[in-house]
Amino acid sequence: MPEHDVTLNNEVGLHARPAAVFSKAAARFTSSVTVVKSGEEANAKSVLSVLKLDIQKGDTVTIRADGPDEQEALAELLKLVGDL
Repeated sequence: MPEHDVTLNNEVGLHARPAAVFSKAAARFTSSVTVVKSGEEANAKSVLSVLKLDIQKGDTVTIRADGPDEQEALAELLKLVGDL
């Protein structure tokens, strides 16, 4: 199960629109995708779960993927977080 830490640098973190874009991208993959912040885990395919983590600018989160397309999922989501 690959995982990668990333620090959010965009002004709003993963709130509202960015969280929806992130979750929609995660949902395109067969693999399960998890976001972890301060030991709390959320299903990346659920906007509400991601919003509950309250990810702000400067926060470091871990993105994990597990399944048949885990490498592609992780690569795309890391790129997306960098572009938000």
